Amino acid sequence: MKLSRKFVSDYIEIPVDNHTLAEDMTKIGNEYDSEGKLLPATNLIIGKIISTTSHPNSDHLHICQVDIGTEILQIICGAPNVREEMKVIVALVGAILPNGIIKRTTIRGIESNGMLCSLAELGIEHKFLKDQDIEGICELPAEAPLGKDPISYLGFDDEIIDFALTSNRGDLFSIIGMAYEIGAIYDKKVKNICLNYEENEEDIKNYLTLEIKTEACPLFLARRVENVTIKESPNFIKERLIASGIRPINNVVDISNYVMLETGQPLHYYDADRLGAKLGVRLAQEGEKLITLDSNERILSRSDIVIYNNDGIVGLAGIMGGLSTEVEDDTKNIIIESAIFDPILIRKTSKKVLRSEASTRFEKGLDPNRTYMAMERSLHLLEKYANATIVKGMLEHKNITISDKTIKVAYQKINNVLGIDLRKETILDIFRRLGFTAHEETADYLLVTVPTRRIDIATIEDLIEEVGRIYGIDNIIGKTMTLPLRKGKYDKSDWQVKNLLSSLGLSETLTYSLIKDSEVAKYTADDFESIKILDPMTEDRNTLRYSLIPSLMMIYDYNHNRQNIDINIFEIGKGYYRKEKDYFEDKKLAILMSGNYYLSLGNNKKVNFYILKGVIEKVLNYLGYNNRYEFINRNIPQELHPGQSASILIGDNIVGLLGRVHPNISKEDLFVAEINLDLLKKIKTSKMKYREISKFPSIIMDASFIVDNNIDSQTIIKTIKKAGGKLLDNVVLFDLYKNNSLGINKKSLAFKLIFKDPTKTLTDDEIALVFNKIVKELQDKYQALLRDS
Repeated sequence: MKLSRKFVSDYIEIPVDNHTLAEDMTKIGNEYDSEGKLLPATNLIIGKIISTTSHPNSDHLHICQVDIGTEILQIICGAPNVREEMKVIVALVGAILPNGIIKRTTIRGIESNGMLCSLAELGIEHKFLKDQDIEGICELPAEAPLGKDPISYLGFDDEIIDFALTSNRGDLFSIIGMAYEIGAIYDKKVKNICLNYEENEEDIKNYLTLEIKTEACPLFLARRVENVTIKESPNFIKERLIASGIRPINNVVDISNYVMLETGQPLHYYDADRLGAKLGVRLAQEGEKLITLDSNERILSRSDIVIYNNDGIVGLAGIMGGLSTEVEDDTKNIIIESAIFDPILIRKTSKKVLRSEASTRFEKGLDPNRTYMAMERSLHLLEKYANATIVKGMLEHKNITISDKTIKVAYQKINNVLGIDLRKETILDIFRRLGFTAHEETADYLLVTVPTRRIDIATIEDLIEEVGRIYGIDNIIGKTMTLPLRKGKYDKSDWQVKNLLSSLGLSETLTYSLIKDSEVAKYTADDFESIKILDPMTEDRNTLRYSLIPSLMMIYDYNHNRQNIDINIFEIGKGYYRKEKDYFEDKKLAILMSGNYYLSLGNNKKVNFYILKGVIEKVLNYLGYNNRYEFINRNIPQELHPGQSASILIGDNIVGLLGRVHPNISKEDLFVAEINLDLLKKIKTSKMKYREISKFPSIIMDASFIVDNNIDSQTIIKTIKKAGGKLLDNVVLFDLYKNNSLGINKKSLAFKLIFKDPTKTLTDDEIALVFNKIVKELQDKYQALLRDS
């Protein structure tokens, strides 16, 4: 919202400079992006060209003698419209313009002391200018005062504050709303807006009928004016529109925009003769078409609110009118629309079609009293500046409550919430400055009546916030907390896992929770319903993710496309899903590894399944699940390689997965894993036990067994551990060998068996006894054969 100081000063006295005003508005919750002059150009003066001759060394330059009131300046100018007796804008030597500083210079051998300016060169945006204002220098009226400031003379001596308003303050999208806010800061009274006009003896009901077929239009007003004269707007209207960022067009269109800026209520004008005898509002039918004012054909859906007449659709409510009823230069009679439409539907339509000044105000919510005020103000200005005749009567549809809100609040409640001790008189005075009516119901309570313009205030807490921000957050003195405190619990496991993975050489990432809907079901075999965003900012971010792996894949693609091959990353984040009518979220750990993995100084190894498996084992062991998990080839998602992937099983629960990304998706050796941390933490772990490092040596034996191809190594390892008992400290698979010489559908698995007794050195006989038991167990269960070395 661009606030014109001159515009708002029409309704309230501002006792401070523009920068102070911007800072004071920020202190009560209304931040601004920028503030400054409408035109920052300096050292300008009105001059008169008294003579002009062609430049001897140029076919388009002119040597101009320019009278600025105190002296005659020689200035070289190349504008095509320069001539004698012309009043012009002169930038003196030292003037600062948007494109640089004006200096005394020599142009093709002739001295030039300044510059003759176009409006574009002063910093006015091109959309506000005519072609001649861009291509040539500005020609001022003959009565322009010589030697005076041209910016002030043209009415562009305005100052602007560009506010970044919060979505709940729809009232501040109007000059009147801003005036009330400024009045609350400086305790100034807001002037009344003029709504006077005269009506003729005709009746609008003789010309038009109104028909509302949707609840999406709770308030609709229509008036008729006749015999308008379409011409250029008065200067003050054009100046205020330009300062507010709106291009002037003609007096009728400009008045509608001017009233919108004043009151915050958008209006729409229809050519009454083209509109016909009927005006209605309904929801569009799927696939209906409308050619809007910008000559574009719009294909509509059932969520669009449309305006129609006997011939069909004539406008897209709250967004843009139709071309068929446009007000043009020959228009004489006008139907004025002032209405309130469903803000949610307006928002949806504006995203598809056009985000405009009008749609923004409809989206924020409108004061119904301002709907009536805007209509009256429009009639006043059309009568005054377009010679309009006002037809008696108004068509009205009203399905909305138009009354001020009354809220009961205790003085003590206000002070308790804010943590301060304000006197009753101070609280009452703050409500008075805000324009609220407040009176004491009892000694402890007061009733506050909030005007309809403040649609954001509905609860006691809203009132307390108003007291706090007007009193001043900076004036609230901090106090030491006196309430009893209780030591809480904080789960440090996430940070511990992050530190562990970082120590293993992986980098942490943080990604968006929103992904494309086509990606949400990937890298999981779980059954769930995805959660799609109703109103996504972009179709690439329209669904909440279930798995974190698609997010990591996007990071991988970004880096891989920039020749960054060694990518070892992880993220702890949430996945979201729905089952039946309930919504859930799970915290998950996702890992992605590719390229080379750093093992030690000068020792890198290409990432493979077993490196990723080792990282997962480190995490699970660290969290206390040592010897309780296993890796099984079950429930493998189709995005993973079926022969190099596994699910992570603890007891009867599959808590995660790991594996190589399927070659159909990536030709690179790319490995991913994911663990559901919330599910994992539901599986209880016993208290971590520590034991002294054995003083006695370990005995290591290598053994290779020939088994059927369909028997996985994890099954063999479990059997070996069970048979090995307490003396078997660890089992490590270190080789897989397949060859026809082993037999049909046979493979060889080689294990490193580590034996240890913390109380003594083991003998060969003791180890042989355990080893033979292991061999026999494997032979009995799987017909495994001990392979000769």
